[in-house]
Amino acid sequence: MKSVLVLLLALALGHALERGRDYEKDKVCKELAMLGKDDFRSLSLILYSKKFSSGTFEQISQLVKEVVALTEECCAEGADPNCYDTRTSELSTKSCESDAPFPVHPGTPECCTKEGLERKLCMAALSHQPQEFPTYVEPTNEEICEAFRKDPKGFADQFLYEYSSNYGQAPLPLLIGYTKSYLSMVGSCCTSASPTVCFLKERLQIKELSVLTTMSNRVCSQYAAYGKEKSRLSHLIKLAQKVPTANLEAVLPLAEDLTQILSRCCESTSEDCMAKELPEHTLKICDNLSAKNSKFEECCQEKTPMNIFMCTYFMPAAEPVQSPAIKLPTKTDLCGQRATQVMDKYTFELSRSTQLPEVFLSKVLETTLKSLRECCETQDSAACFSTQSPLLKKQLTSFIERGQEMCADYSENTFTEYKKKLAERLRTKTPNASAGELEDMVDKRSDFASKCCSTNSPPLYCSLQIDAEMKDILQS
Repeated sequence: MKSVLVLLLALALGHALERGRDYEKDKVCKELAMLGKDDFRSLSLILYSKKFSSGTFEQISQLVKEVVALTEECCAEGADPNCYDTRTSELSTKSCESDAPFPVHPGTPECCTKEGLERKLCMAALSHQPQEFPTYVEPTNEEICEAFRKDPKGFADQFLYEYSSNYGQAPLPLLIGYTKSYLSMVGSCCTSASPTVCFLKERLQIKELSVLTTMSNRVCSQYAAYGKEKSRLSHLIKLAQKVPTANLEAVLPLAEDLTQILSRCCESTSEDCMAKELPEHTLKICDNLSAKNSKFEECCQEKTPMNIFMCTYFMPAAEPVQSPAIKLPTKTDLCGQRATQVMDKYTFELSRSTQLPEVFLSKVLETTLKSLRECCETQDSAACFSTQSPLLKKQLTSFIERGQEMCADYSENTFTEYKKKLAERLRTKTPNASAGELEDMVDKRSDFASKCCSTNSPPLYCSLQIDAEMKDILQS
């Protein structure tokens, strides 16, 4: 596995081996010789499906085909010494053609204005945003075996593409490990005398790895979208809402611990980083919170650490605590050495007393606290705080009220019941709307709620939607 990851990282560093240096060529050629063409190709398919998650199967396949052909040609005995540089330059040029058969990226035109190695390195840095709404649905056993028997290689390629593009934020070793185990299961069970029994048995064997891979994709997707510091605050908000009766000292270390794990493991080449660290984190969750909250206590009764983690991850927000009005941090609070601790405390207190999903709170807190911190850099910071604080408090209150209105009734009802209540509210609010207009409003609002009104809503998509809905407040 270690050598496989060296190969994949070499590929990742250069778009289709594009850096053009002899030492990299030699390293990749050794890996190709050790792995063989088929494994090299399969692993390239995983990497590029992960890197260009919005690309089509045909685009990814064409890119992989070019990479494998280039590598084979330039690593062959007696190959022209300039083969590597020549072929990668040709591939770079081909990527800039208007009808290039490779994954489309909005950054490609800018890269194509550059020349030589600079262009290659620019292209190497391109990747698609994480897939926040995985669309992969596993076929039935019968469908799997029918496709496998018809074309084993075609089935494997399609699966590697589908799974890796949908769960591409999972650490690379997990993607490799799970897809390899899955295809091994298919190969065994579709040639078995009792496929149904075989699939049942084999799926139990790889269940833990499957859960670890999909959950790692979820938490690493958020980490990729938010970055380290915003992820830390996001985890703090979620924990404050799930256990509002706990104190800051109980939840902050857990938020920081998970953030550190993600910073180490999401891009790690270690086979067991997530497998080792997430279970250790769940022990800390149970030690800190099971005695403070009955739902956490129930989660901590699950049989495996990953089931515990999954249970706590999907736990909805609890009823918020009733607390006095929370005042914005002052100049003394934010312009001193304890600014981070003050912002953590404010984030915690606001979150535990506010019924509003994390994607909303993360956005408004970032805007509010950043604006206040900027006052510290002004010539008259006291006057800035005096002017800005009332305005930001009003904006914050309006934002929370609007967000609560947008998500009203969603978490407490089934989706069908929610849509009924939503229709009633919108009918009252817009009595002159026609039946068709009302139906359109209900569909639009319920679609938004289904994606952005839960605890673990996808940050990239929801941030754009919230911006559109709240622009009058955020720009005021």
